[in-house]
Amino acid sequence: MKPSFSCLCFFFLLCLLQCGASGTVQQGDALNKFYFNNRAGRSSASWPSSLLSVSNLESKVYDNSKLKEGDKVVRLPGQPAGVHFDQYAGYVTVDKPNGRALFYYFVEAAENSGSKPLVLWLNGGPGCSSLGYGAMEELGPFRVMSDGKTLYRNPYSWNQVANALFLESPAGVGFSYSNTTSDYAKSGDRRTAIDALIFLVNWFERFPEYKGRDFFITGESYAGHYVPQLAHAILHHKDRLINLKGIAIGNAVSNEETDKKGMFDYFWTHALIADETIVSIHKFYNFSLDTQQQPPECDRVVDEASRVFDEVNIYNIYAPLCFSSGVTPTPKLPSIENFDPCTSNYVEAYLNNPAVQKALHVNVTKLNYTWD
Repeated sequence: MKPSFSCLCFFFLLCLLQCGASGTVQQGDALNKFYFNNRAGRSSASWPSSLLSVSNLESKVYDNSKLKEGDKVVRLPGQPAGVHFDQYAGYVTVDKPNGRALFYYFVEAAENSGSKPLVLWLNGGPGCSSLGYGAMEELGPFRVMSDGKTLYRNPYSWNQVANALFLESPAGVGFSYSNTTSDYAKSGDRRTAIDALIFLVNWFERFPEYKGRDFFITGESYAGHYVPQLAHAILHHKDRLINLKGIAIGNAVSNEETDKKGMFDYFWTHALIADETIVSIHKFYNFSLDTQQQPPECDRVVDEASRVFDEVNIYNIYAPLCFSSGVTPTPKLPSIENFDPCTSNYVEAYLNNPAVQKALHVNVTKLNYTWD
């Protein structure tokens, strides 16, 4: 029997509750910088559908017929014994002239993968990795121990109920790259959605057995933009026959009117900012979607309120903070339930291990920077 959408949503909520907050802290840092640097601007919710149209989409479908087996992950370093599901990882070209390629990590369902739906996961940021956060810290089959070398099983992995596809997007995030440096400066919501659509069209050519499979797009944080925009692009190109069944977003970023006001009120009701600060925010911060410019006083009060980000984990204000910058010589006893605030350090060490990169078929262009 196929898992229902309600079953997938239950796993979605369960994993979000169980996952550590260290990844979301860094997503939050990226998001807060994005918000505070863009305090007024046009919401992408007002885009006409033609903006998500890809002209000559067929010309962007490249030959993927012989690439699947080369993407198969034989075994990840430090992987626990008894893994019986297939894993794949590699690059899908989305713009051949500019040399732009997106990295994916795919884990088939632990049982009956041929009858389970396909779920795409997108992290937010903007600029956060679906491999490092989504796959390695939240809903993938493995977590990284404190030594940065050893993996252990995640009993709440989504591949218990679905085939899980993690996409590092846009180019410049994680291992995804472009050979045209100017691509990074041109990245935005529209480019991200179009590239993700081109990625999917090519990925389905590489994995034709998933064509027509029930398909869901999921994500968190700034994926509150990525997920519906990609869904919109798919529906705009119905001729590609991607069997989109639904979307799900956790802690979604929508717009300042619905997101930021509630966040500041939450800080105040939990005694993280002063009464005077919240009064000033309500007085000077215009949360309306039509706002084109904030008054000068807004910057001052928002900067004052944002100091709390350095003092607490805003996604779990009662959780401990990480005061270590590295890994431990020997792995600590892992726990899914007990939050380890330094998890991101372990993942960063693991994904920068040359043996891990070789197993994942990444960094083929010898990037001159580390994964983070």
